[in-house]
Amino acid sequence: MKPYIERIGYLEQIKPFVQKTLIKVIVGQRRVGKSYFLFQIMDYIRKIASSTCVVYINKEDLNYNFIKDYNDLVQYAEEQKGNASYAYLFIDEVQEIVAFEKALRHFQTQDSWDIYITGSNADLLSGELATYLSGRYIETEIYPLSYVEFIKFHNLIESDTTFNKYLKYGGLPYLINLKLEDNIVFDYLKNIYAAILFKDVVARYNIRNISFLEQLIRYIADNIGRVHSAKRITDFLKSQQIRMNNNTVMDYLSYLTKAFFIFQVKRNDLKGKRILEIGEKYYFGDMGIRHALKRYSDNDISQLLENAVFLHLKTKLYQVHIGKWNDKEIDFVCSKANEKIYIQVTLSLSDKKVREREYGNLLSIRDNHKKIVVTADTYTTTQYEGIETWNIREFLIN
Repeated sequence: MKPYIERIGYLEQIKPFVQKTLIKVIVGQRRVGKSYFLFQIMDYIRKIASSTCVVYINKEDLNYNFIKDYNDLVQYAEEQKGNASYAYLFIDEVQEIVAFEKALRHFQTQDSWDIYITGSNADLLSGELATYLSGRYIETEIYPLSYVEFIKFHNLIESDTTFNKYLKYGGLPYLINLKLEDNIVFDYLKNIYAAILFKDVVARYNIRNISFLEQLIRYIADNIGRVHSAKRITDFLKSQQIRMNNNTVMDYLSYLTKAFFIFQVKRNDLKGKRILEIGEKYYFGDMGIRHALKRYSDNDISQLLENAVFLHLKTKLYQVHIGKWNDKEIDFVCSKANEKIYIQVTLSLSDKKVREREYGNLLSIRDNHKKIVVTADTYTTTQYEGIETWNIREFLIN
């Protein structure tokens, strides 16, 4: 088994469901570490179980190319299980096996399998799988390294320099094997971008207009954290002599989202208590991949801070929306169980107009939920009329 660095937070999410009949579905963008997380779960099981029969299948490994459909999967897994009374089944990139959900349902009816699967597309949980396995699985989404994990994986000291590296190079775990230098990192990330684009989007959805898809990705890269609509995007692309209808734009954005390449964040009308259908923001699943497409620039720092805060909130299992309160915009409305937090993100609060806008937007919401402004300014945590102000690095660490 390959060596790895533990990602303890994800293991804690899985532990309550180990040795339970629920299928553990692990999803996330290609190369965020799903395979190594499977190894981590296997090692944990070997520690807590007196005897273990582990069946592991990696569909990115040509040694498993003979497992093409659910019949092949059932036959191979049962052969490996042999006479064992209980077995643990791990399948990496399960969507490569035709009708895999039939095999999983078969195993589940036997009550002698503990099943873990990974996939690089949100469609893994749709269609046939949802029909066959409704209520019989739990999902864990894996993200690129958080800032704390980035420091740990790269054995760095927390500092401005370290944080800038995180914003620039992103959080794909394999980067620990490379020198953190532009030409090396971005060559690697361009290859990952191509793999996601062609395997998880173009081939999966039979896209013909690849040029338009790449133009759309560049547009999103230029406009992280800005409110969009399909019409606004279409109108901009028309101004660049690129013509495509609104429905196609919406479809392509959906495909990129399902591949976890970008994340769509919808608007929440806080007064009307409803999700708005028009106007959403997009954030990159990995900031380093964004810079493999669009050259890293200090002028983009504001957008990158917002992207970093968004990813941090997702790793902490918050549901995230954009807040709309009358004519005011709240960057993030974060919900988890009975907890709600309103967050504004800004590069600096040194300008009076910026302070009035960021604090004023939050003060307009007259409830008792926590309100936070995150900034790159050097702060120890302070308060202004009940609103907490956090430095971005402190926020991502604490």
